[in-house]
Amino acid sequence: MSDEVTRLLKKAYQDEIETVMNYLSNSIVLDGVRAEEIKESLQQDIQEELTHAEQLGNRLKQLDEQPPGSAEFEANQMSLQPPQDSTDVLAVIEGVLDAEEDAIETYRALVDAAEEANDPVTEDLAVTLLADEEAHRTEFRGFEKEYLQA
Repeated sequence: MSDEVTRLLKKAYQDEIETVMNYLSNSIVLDGVRAEEIKESLQQDIQEELTHAEQLGNRLKQLDEQPPGSAEFEANQMSLQPPQDSTDVLAVIEGVLDAEEDAIETYRALVDAAEEANDPVTEDLAVTLLADEEAHRTEFRGFEKEYLQA
């Protein structure tokens, strides 16, 4: 096991936990008829992102490491913070897209690091999670198109 694989697993774990927190906050805060579809999508994604964190944490445990606790937590998703204007759905969509791009970048790096470390189990997990994040990005790009055309 390489230090880079461990570092990226821990980063991805923390990012997934932060995403759950921000998706939950935004799904509660958003107001308006146009916000309903976004709120529903975020609520559905919360469980998926939590499952990702659990899978990453379990992989760390299998590698004789442990997932970071709250004392080690560092927030990074500034663009995904709930907007001051609770009807600013586009700000939330853009924040989700930023978070998904960051996750995609992390999982791609994890795929490469795991391959280099000859760790096919972590590589397989990273590929699976990468596909999920790319699907989320596609969904929210569609939402963004709709909002920019309206």
